[in-house]
Amino acid sequence: MGFMDNIPEISFIENTKLEDVISRMINNFQERYKEITSKEYELAKANPYRLLIYSAALEIYQALQYIDTAGKMNFYKYAYGNFLDNLVSIASVSRQQATPATTILQFSIASAIASPVPIPAGCRVTNGNEVYFATDEYVEIPAGQTSVSVTATCTEAGTIGNGFSPGEFNVVVNTLPYIVTVTNTTDTTGGANKETDDALKERAYEAPHGFSVAGPEGAYVFFTKSVSPEIGDVIVSTPDPSEVDVCFIMADGSTPNAAMIQRVEDYLQDNQIRPVSDLVSVSAPTASTYNVNITYYIPASSRSAVTTIQNQVAAAVSAYNEWQTAKIGRDINPSYLIQKVMEAGAKRVTVTSPTYTVLNESTIAKTGTVTVTYGGVEDD
Repeated sequence: MGFMDNIPEISFIENTKLEDVISRMINNFQERYKEITSKEYELAKANPYRLLIYSAALEIYQALQYIDTAGKMNFYKYAYGNFLDNLVSIASVSRQQATPATTILQFSIASAIASPVPIPAGCRVTNGNEVYFATDEYVEIPAGQTSVSVTATCTEAGTIGNGFSPGEFNVVVNTLPYIVTVTNTTDTTGGANKETDDALKERAYEAPHGFSVAGPEGAYVFFTKSVSPEIGDVIVSTPDPSEVDVCFIMADGSTPNAAMIQRVEDYLQDNQIRPVSDLVSVSAPTASTYNVNITYYIPASSRSAVTTIQNQVAAAVSAYNEWQTAKIGRDINPSYLIQKVMEAGAKRVTVTSPTYTVLNESTIAKTGTVTVTYGGVEDD
């Protein structure tokens, strides 16, 4: 996590190791024995007293670990799980729970009839692969008409319901009084897993900005991320006085769809969040696509590890692409690509693309084609 990078490590037990505890206890025993008897006493490795000290040291060291953990749970850097939930509550922040995906379903009949056709609330539809959506409310196909649309929510919370295109949900599970067909007319979106520890830490770190009524950048970042655990990077700008532009991407690096943008915009319009003088607009960033085309060479001294290095290079390129597309406004930087490939074991790298490109604060890099060529082994 970026905001944790410069926070130093701490230890409430001064980084004590098990060997330190054993050594200290043995020395204390021998020193005390000499003090009482005026004789030297060396504890051999098989000495029963030494074995007892080993057993006691294990328990003492375990207790020290509990002490160290208990102290660290008071800091964002180390807290996790329920400890973190308790810690962030001080900043009036709570973990976002898993949310289900949503879509719009259109129910239709072949020809109009003289009476309305009821579609009950909770009517389920599926794509045939054990994913179900249920209608949010009761609706009717009006008399004389052939279709009606209604919002529907996935029956299972989390990302399982995301990413299905229009037309994929076309099987009615419930028995209806007429031959009714169904289809989803929008992508299924909005499902999110339970907020991770890292995401919760970052939001809690930003929470103090939300206490201001002056509309600071940090407040809009905090409130935007509070809409859903799905939301990733957020950029806030002010093109003109009293105008606020909020630009965001999803946590997986994808571009938010219109429904998610509208959801964020509606949330930020709350008078408890938006200063009355602010004109807030929400959008997705503009994409700037880059291609990866590189050739790399492996030093002769690593000839025996060629296959391993090739796999590491492939992983390094994937890591670069993930990094490059994770932040809005991050310049397209081939130097970091070269660094990652060199760290993976390459001797040298020739980069045809990408070229260094400066991006503005409302543009995000998107990966296009990826071509990675192994050039062979070269003398060191």
